[in-house]
Amino acid sequence: MTIEDATISTSTLGLAPRARESSVSVLVSQLASRFLSGEVVPGGKLPPERALAEALGVGRSAVREALKALDLLGLIEIRQGDGTYLRSSASSLLPQVVEWGLMLGSTQTDELVEARYHLEITLAGLAAERASAEEIAEITRWFQAMGEADDVADFARADIEFHLAVAAAAHNGVLAGVLSNVKSLLEVWVVRAIRQSGERASTLDQHAAVLQAITAGDAAAAAAAMTAHMHAATASLRESLAASGTE
Repeated sequence: MTIEDATISTSTLGLAPRARESSVSVLVSQLASRFLSGEVVPGGKLPPERALAEALGVGRSAVREALKALDLLGLIEIRQGDGTYLRSSASSLLPQVVEWGLMLGSTQTDELVEARYHLEITLAGLAAERASAEEIAEITRWFQAMGEADDVADFARADIEFHLAVAAAAHNGVLAGVLSNVKSLLEVWVVRAIRQSGERASTLDQHAAVLQAITAGDAAAAAAAMTAHMHAATASLRESLAASGTE
């Protein structure tokens, strides 16, 4: 029997019952902490909702919401009709998740999406006002990498680096730091959004508009272009979550 076929038991996870009024964020935090400890092998199948609920002393609905949050964060994969698995990449994502407290229920998830929306728009406007020639060249380099990407994963990585380059060009360390620290989470979201839309051309066009405005030093146009991009990206993300049953 392979590791992927083996279901992780609740005793292996070290789960203990919690008060029934525990929030979803507490449940997600406990599960994620166990994943981070190294006791769970990446690729392993998690116990079913009922077993997790009994081990934690909470209702199945609370467990379901916690699993939805972990799926959104890219830490687990919910396979319809098969079960829930710990992703092999979970260990690389968890440090950021734990550090920033992104153990989210649906309300907090909506707030994070909204925060990113406004953060990116502000950064684009500032970049148009403050970017140096070298910084514009860096943004351009990642835009070109998006166009040359062979697959969704490479496209997503270049996409995120494009946004981080825009953030750096804004010359606001606090705002850029926030975006940088959720880089891994954003990459999960970008992949979801691109796969949901089914094509990359429109996403590339949206980035081209942002780059053009920043290059021209037009803050209003840069903010407007980023607004259009964030609107489209957020819509694709929500469609992806709805399609996979994680919203």
